Amino acid sequence: MARDFLKGARDFYDVIVIGSGLAGLTSANILARQGYSVLLLEHHYQLGGMATWFKRSRGHIFDISLHGFPYGMIKSCRKYWSQDIADSIVQLKGIRFENPQFSIRTTFNREDFTRLLIERFGILPETVQQFFDTARGMNFYDEQSRTTRQLFEQFFPGRDDVVRMLMEPITYANGSTLEDPAITYGIVFSNFMQKGVYTFQGGTDSLVTRMRDELLKNGVDLRVRCLVERIEVSPDRRVQAVQVNGRRIGCRAVVSNASIRSTILELAGEQHFDRQFVDSARAVRLNNSSCQVYMALRRGEGFDPGCGDLLFHSEHRGFDINAMLSRDVSSRTFSFYYPETRPGSDRWLIVSSTNARYEDWACLSEEEYEQAKRDLIETTLDCLQQYVPNVRQVLDHVEAATPLTFQRYTRHPAGASFGTKFEGLQVSRDLPQQVHGLYHAGSVGIIMSGWLGAVNYGVIVSNDVDKLLGGPQQATVSG
Repeated sequence: MARDFLKGARDFYDVIVIGSGLAGLTSANILARQGYSVLLLEHHYQLGGMATWFKRSRGHIFDISLHGFPYGMIKSCRKYWSQDIADSIVQLKGIRFENPQFSIRTTFNREDFTRLLIERFGILPETVQQFFDTARGMNFYDEQSRTTRQLFEQFFPGRDDVVRMLMEPITYANGSTLEDPAITYGIVFSNFMQKGVYTFQGGTDSLVTRMRDELLKNGVDLRVRCLVERIEVSPDRRVQAVQVNGRRIGCRAVVSNASIRSTILELAGEQHFDRQFVDSARAVRLNNSSCQVYMALRRGEGFDPGCGDLLFHSEHRGFDINAMLSRDVSSRTFSFYYPETRPGSDRWLIVSSTNARYEDWACLSEEEYEQAKRDLIETTLDCLQQYVPNVRQVLDHVEAATPLTFQRYTRHPAGASFGTKFEGLQVSRDLPQQVHGLYHAGSVGIIMSGWLGAVNYGVIVSNDVDKLLGGPQQATVSG
């Protein structure tokens, strides 16, 4: 008999959260703290969304994606999660760029970037200061027609080497391009420039486990392997319930951590929205996806700590988004995991990440797809040998993930690792004006992408839900 993953669940909750990415987890935690009954539904067997991990034989644990986020994550985790989680956030100081135009190491903050731009690239100090001040002063309410390309042309005309240093890491962080609004670059870049790049010591498995424990302590009903089939909306456009694993569970509000397009067009159904709003939702562009190669060294083997923490490698000249997305890979980011990354571990791991297009992988036959994955692994190892010369001899495990992998495990349309383009943010924010009690929290609009953005968006949405509901329901119907 199939296991009932909803066994013991109530028939009604104040709030149902669909999906357990960091935005969904944070919304659930805050609302539970405020006394609401909260049910969190995750289709996968593991929490975290893109912030997750997987295990392989012989004790290898791989974090999904590159885990670098701004200093602001410490404050957000301390305030909305726990001091214990915040205390485990540490700085990555070894950031490297290796490409045909320059080879540099940096602590990736404003002070060091200012030094590099002046000393290595010959930019006037007043120009550097004005650029940083302009980027720092950007916010969502600014005029949004200026592109990132125009921003760079204003301050660094004809300097594709400068653009590469300033832009490449942000593209790896959230998929942004030179044609996206300048604010989507300026906000994220300035967040990193505040104090550098940080990560969670202990690995994502430790982070999500601590988050799970905090959620349970606060009373959240956590359910995995629970796929939401439909959000039930009344004729007068009010959230009533969700259909999950064939069961109806009522609620006062829904927070969807699924794709904004899937939430509107599939889960709720476009018949419940104004036609103009549906057209806006359909017009929201998905961001790109990524490929990753996970490599583990044999027990007792390591690599030179001089490899750094994050290495931005490229054979291409200048910043070129098409080259970065191509299956003929010329740009990679290597994330080096030392034993101290997971205290108590003796394992050395490397994860390579490349931006990618879903359509380049989805059109392949099964045989072509497997061959393309093998090619991705081999070319990645060829590249890595420049920094870990004997990598093939000390390798214990290697495997690859593609946009199809991310689509399968996260249910992101087209495996969109970075959510949607900028127009998705306004659609997400306007959702509750269309259907009473329906909210969305996820990676939308680039500035909300990444770990810090996801947590903070979860905070914003949970506050919106609290204002609508006006406090926990006094008598919750039990099952």
